Amino acid sequence: MQFEYKMIQMPPTISIQAKEARGHEAAFYLEQVVNQWASQGWEFFRVDTLGVITTPGCLAGLLGAKANLIEYFVVTMRRPRMG
Repeated sequence: MQFEYKMIQMPPTISIQAKEARGHEAAFYLEQVVNQWASQGWEFFRVDTLGVITTPGCLAGLLGAKANLIEYFVVTMRRPRMG
C-alpha cells in the first residue's frame, strides 16, 4: 500500500500559566493536533526532531556572531494514496 504524507511543524515550546499546569500539556497539545488531522482522514505516523542551523551574515560573523541551532518538532501524518 502506498501512502501520502503530511508534515505538521509543532512549536518547540508550549506556553501555559503556572496555575493551569497539570504535567501533561505537551501530550494534550499533540493529541489535539493529531485528532484534528485524523478527522480529515489522516493517521498519526510519528514525531521527529529536526535541527536547523542558521549561520550569521557577513557583518554579524565579523562581529563574532556564532551559528545558532534551532530544533523543530514535526508530526508526520499519513493516509492511503487514492488511485
